[in-house]
Amino acid sequence: MALIPGFNTTLSGMKVAQQQLNIISNNIANADTPGYTKKYASQNNLVLAGVSSGVSLSNVKRTVDENLLKSYLSSNSTSGNYAASDDYLGKVETLLGTPTGDNSIAANVGNLQVAFETFANDVTSASAKYSLLNSAQTISSRLNSISSEIQKLRGDADLNIASAVEEINANLDTLHELNDKIVKYSIMGYDGTANLEDQRDEILRSISEKIDISYFVRDNGSLVLQTKSGVTLLDDEPNYLSHTAISQAGPTTSYAGGEIAGIYVNGKDITSSITDGEIAGLIEIRDSTLPSLQAQLDELAGGLIEAINSAHNMGTSYPAPSSLTGSRSFIDPDRQQIQIQDGDVRFTIYDASGNQVATTSLGGNLGFTQGTLSDMATAIQNWMQSANGPNLPQASVSFNDDGQLVIDTGDSNYSFTIMDQESSAIGSAQQNVTINFAPNGTTNFDRQFSGFSSFFGMNDFFVSSNPESVYDSKVISQGMSLGLNEQVVLGFSSQTLGLNFASITVNPGDSVQDIVNKINENPDLNQTIKASLVPNGDGYMLRIVNTMGESMEICENRLNGDPAPGLISKLGLAPSDALAASSIKVREDITLNPNLIAGGVPEFNSASGEYQLNQSSNATAIKLTEMFSSSMNFGQAGTIGATQTTLANYAATFVGSIASQKSNSESNLQYQQELCSSIETKEATISGVDIDEELGYMIMYQQSYAANAKAFTANKEILDMLMNII
Repeated sequence: MALIPGFNTTLSGMKVAQQQLNIISNNIANADTPGYTKKYASQNNLVLAGVSSGVSLSNVKRTVDENLLKSYLSSNSTSGNYAASDDYLGKVETLLGTPTGDNSIAANVGNLQVAFETFANDVTSASAKYSLLNSAQTISSRLNSISSEIQKLRGDADLNIASAVEEINANLDTLHELNDKIVKYSIMGYDGTANLEDQRDEILRSISEKIDISYFVRDNGSLVLQTKSGVTLLDDEPNYLSHTAISQAGPTTSYAGGEIAGIYVNGKDITSSITDGEIAGLIEIRDSTLPSLQAQLDELAGGLIEAINSAHNMGTSYPAPSSLTGSRSFIDPDRQQIQIQDGDVRFTIYDASGNQVATTSLGGNLGFTQGTLSDMATAIQNWMQSANGPNLPQASVSFNDDGQLVIDTGDSNYSFTIMDQESSAIGSAQQNVTINFAPNGTTNFDRQFSGFSSFFGMNDFFVSSNPESVYDSKVISQGMSLGLNEQVVLGFSSQTLGLNFASITVNPGDSVQDIVNKINENPDLNQTIKASLVPNGDGYMLRIVNTMGESMEICENRLNGDPAPGLISKLGLAPSDALAASSIKVREDITLNPNLIAGGVPEFNSASGEYQLNQSSNATAIKLTEMFSSSMNFGQAGTIGATQTTLANYAATFVGSIASQKSNSESNLQYQQELCSSIETKEATISGVDIDEELGYMIMYQQSYAANAKAFTANKEILDMLMNII
């Protein structure tokens, strides 16, 4: 009977129209729901046994452009990268101040220069001394503070990396759950699959902000997630990321050196393969941007210490001191030797009235031009105690427990000065001597210094609590050829373990990385000495650190008199300024008594043939002032290459560099955010719900439902009539 199929056909039409209206209602209701995409379902002609039996509805699907989604994920990763960088660069810019601002580190250098100039104009002025002391303490505390804040920011960045890793892991769990549901719903033919896919896409958007990702969907509907470099984060099961945040960062703390943990997936370190997203930006900040700035601060602090101390050590305070303690720590004064060339060193003793009591020259009178440090100290002490000299039996010249030279007259009524001269003759012109130093107990003088007092640090203005515990090479390439024709033995010495307590052999053909490996794998060094290749600008530095924080010496071990193989020279390996900014301060006794600031030098009275102290002498003060206008050599430090400039200009350079980086970061972030917004707009055009369009469909399906209902009613009426006839 033909009426029966008609019932089925119209009923299917009504059912499909009702289902379509339900989809439209959901679309309209979720028009403003974030991440919701327009849903639709296709109608199909239902054929049973070759006979059309109405209509059926396919599974509900989404209106999504996968290419646009992938473009958004990529753009969102870059945006997350720039956002992280911009946030931290803003904090750094606030720390440093603007290049022309009164609160910048460059302005602090300028203020110190003015204070030294004022002091040079009147070295007797108490107010000038206190003003100078205040300016010096301001810049040293500012360098300490900025260095501390930089390391705190590095620690914060690492904590944020750990937090981002936790968020990604939580999202991987959610993705895994959604994958299971989508596969199940697809098999069971449930309608909720499309909404679950919307949720999955939102999770992808969230993850892409943290790390660069790619994905593909299997035939069963499950999604496989990878990093852009191909590390699988989700397949059948999640592969979680792991990262242990560092408790506290320091200037020598680095990922390259192993002090900062990597980001791992299944035991594999993927840190270097993360190229975008918030985590990549944080890694860049932690391992490059902030260390670069720290290196520049250390370069400035190191330059400031060297320039001021070299001039200050040439002079004396008025009145002269009765005791001085050097700042340089020696490992074994009984074995380490020095050699004095290009002049002589004059010691002069004065009474309470500033009159000369006795004077001598280290080389000419005392006969010491080469020998151990202890031999030198003994020669000076014997003279000070001698009846033919100052006759100060309580005087002492020795090395303390920290290996520092201490010279003490033993009587506060007697003071002394140290002055380098061009010859041993009394009254000869002031001129720094050359000090050759053999640090490993041989007579191979591998290191050279200018000025006796400067070498020992007897009259430093700035001091640092950082001993020579860190050595850095110049900037080199990772695969640099050492060009050795023979084996070179590098010997290591430290205060606790002594001279040459361990060594490594560097062979022809070895690379810089081989040196790193040999140091770190040597059982005699036992992790007391650690090496790493630290990124610096466009290359790397070989960094060797004494983990005990003690002074150390690194030498090319060879027989006395044999030429140096030149490995240390080729690498440019020397004590580093890596901790200078964090530890610079004004010498403690100067902070307590500004009268200890050196203003002049002993003056020779040709009439009396004696040296005298002049309270108004400003020869040293003038040299201190000149240091600020003199160009200095600064090594490569991060983004700033090796250069020759003044202290103030160098400070202004890296302050300006950060300001420039901040400006570029803002521009890049703004562009990337606009790009993300543009992609979202295009996605909304395709995937979003157009209410007017949906209302049009609603009217159409309402009419379809009504028409099917009328057909159903007509069929029913005809059937009723036939039944009545029967």
